[in-house]
Amino acid sequence: MTAPTAPRRRTAALLLAAGRGRRFASDLTSAQPGSAPTPQASKQFQELGGQPVIRRAALALLPFVDFVQPVGSDPLLAEALGGLDVLPPVPGGAERHDSVRAGLQALAALDDPPELVLVHDGARPCVPPRVIEDVLGALQSHSGVIPALPVSDTLKRVDEDGIITATVPRAHLWRAQTPQGFSFPLLHDLHCQLHQQAQDALSAGTSAPLPTDDAALLEQAGHEVAIVMGSEDNIKLTVPEDLMRLERILADQAPDPKAHQSAQQRPLLPRVGLGYDVHAFAEGRKLIICGVEIPHEKGLAGHSDADVGLHALCDAIYGALAEGDIGRHFPPSDNKWRDMDSARFLVHAGELIRSKGGMLVNADLTLICERPKIGPHAQAMRERVAELLQVPVGRISIKATTSERLGFTGREEGIAATAAVSIMAPLDAD
Repeated sequence: MTAPTAPRRRTAALLLAAGRGRRFASDLTSAQPGSAPTPQASKQFQELGGQPVIRRAALALLPFVDFVQPVGSDPLLAEALGGLDVLPPVPGGAERHDSVRAGLQALAALDDPPELVLVHDGARPCVPPRVIEDVLGALQSHSGVIPALPVSDTLKRVDEDGIITATVPRAHLWRAQTPQGFSFPLLHDLHCQLHQQAQDALSAGTSAPLPTDDAALLEQAGHEVAIVMGSEDNIKLTVPEDLMRLERILADQAPDPKAHQSAQQRPLLPRVGLGYDVHAFAEGRKLIICGVEIPHEKGLAGHSDADVGLHALCDAIYGALAEGDIGRHFPPSDNKWRDMDSARFLVHAGELIRSKGGMLVNADLTLICERPKIGPHAQAMRERVAELLQVPVGRISIKATTSERLGFTGREEGIAATAAVSIMAPLDAD
């Protein structure tokens, strides 16, 4: 995966889930009985590949940001995001800009507000990692960035009777997508100003023009907004038929054309990888193991967040695929990975499996330490690893042992981890 080339800045994401999806609900009423959509749920809570649409959107964002702030009032929201490392949802508003403002205000109230913010539609579950990375990369030199695709179809202007009145030139026209990225202080200030203007207009008995997205808000204020290339896979669930398109995208995630061939055409053979990692304890750092924060008086020293469990798993996967080790893909000499969430590394390892047309059969991780006790957190760790690798939790084993007070782990100087993975991949995977 490509990545931002400048030092990482504290980043948050707003995940918008306050919309009702009126068009989706309207089209749903005419759907055939037994169709996939669930009539009782808004579009962002529809099941997609066994998970709610908005949960998949959150999982796409989590490896790239410090925290995700969901925005929405539906009681299904907390349930859909259950178990994920996200902030508590805040209620949304009547309009999109109201929901964005509510989310920005919640972020501004944090002890350490972000420098950058991504704003993403909860109904876009299949945004590729490359799109998120490109937005973050462009934010190093721009105050606003959006992913977009050039318009390729001929555009027609049509009157109320369905009669074409004009052909619209498509040159220089682009279709905007999300996540849209911004300087957090700038977007927060502009939304506060927009809210004040709306209140003033209401008091005067008039109405103020409202932007259709956050990029338009920057444009109106005279700020440049850059474009990065979006993705055809990054569709927004709008009508019930989109669910079928999204299901096909999920089933067709591997970018390698060879991966689309059937197992009968390309026999899968087992590949085994082993991983080992160790980190010393350090004062003043959080203890993160397998993507789960564990209460402890010390954290682990390292260039990234020093997640010893995820690092061992990554090395095991890279080893099984003959892809070197984690340092080859994320060198500690590169400051862009300083304090990075190691979830991003494991997502990369999982994508590498799929890109070669393979699948993870199982992963077995052993954590070696005297303290803290791993047992109470093992299930949460299994669930987090399974989410990052996009596999059923039953394929993930996490256990712990001590070294009987022997060696550096016995002296409680650090934590070690060993990992073994089994992967089925084509014989010619390279």
